[in-house]
Amino acid sequence: MNASSVAGDLENVRAFVTGGSSGLGRAMAHALVHAGARVAVSSRYEQRARAAADELGPGAVGVPLDVQDVESVSAAIDAVYETLGGIDLLVNNAGIGMRFVNPRFMTEPQPFWKVSDTGFREVVTTKLVGTFLVSQAVVPRMLADGSGRIVTVSMSETTMTRRGFAPYGPSGAAVEALARVMAADLEGTPLTANILLPGGATATGMVPDEIDEEARARLLDPAIMGPPIVWLASAAAAGVHDERIVARSFAAWLNARGQKA
Repeated sequence: MNASSVAGDLENVRAFVTGGSSGLGRAMAHALVHAGARVAVSSRYEQRARAAADELGPGAVGVPLDVQDVESVSAAIDAVYETLGGIDLLVNNAGIGMRFVNPRFMTEPQPFWKVSDTGFREVVTTKLVGTFLVSQAVVPRMLADGSGRIVTVSMSETTMTRRGFAPYGPSGAAVEALARVMAADLEGTPLTANILLPGGATATGMVPDEIDEEARARLLDPAIMGPPIVWLASAAAAGVHDERIVARSFAAWLNARGQKA
């Protein structure tokens, strides 16, 4: 990553955001593109990935990717490297929400014993195994290049253990543990690995349509992920490693470190 890059000036940064066609991934990709980075966004559906990239602007490209499939991961990473020339920042964001297993999970929580084994596997495999497979494919290339940053998107601890949130909560707990292991394994290398989470429920497609207006008003704007991901891609974050950054309190976190966004 070019040392001249600073927050808001990411002209030489090449980023790959998995699950970047919607929700938090889309918000992060938007912030990175508008900060000057070139960004590849993925979706399981090629048309959706291409459409999202077109809407994000000329700094973005869309890549089809099923993070559960090793061959798909390999092909997608090859495509990103061929198009961007490399990856400076990997954002592990792809995931499936609770709506997949229980469309009314906010109003009618479903106990874990009623969750289908298929639904459980799909959610956990997408979030946990997907993060592993993509990171496993990218990190050796980053190590060979001598630089790189990995940001894994997690969730609040209360969400991980909330009633009726199997398998979504456990998938978040598992991926956060994986992210910490990755950071430990990368200690002493030129690569950094950090965790980023919104700090509350966000207004994305993962939220049921039937929640009341009061609850909807409390949802965080996905754009809250923009400032921290841009900062993590910048020279200001050089050497920042194994941190758990909450977007909602990002400004306070930076201030405590004696830094500004």
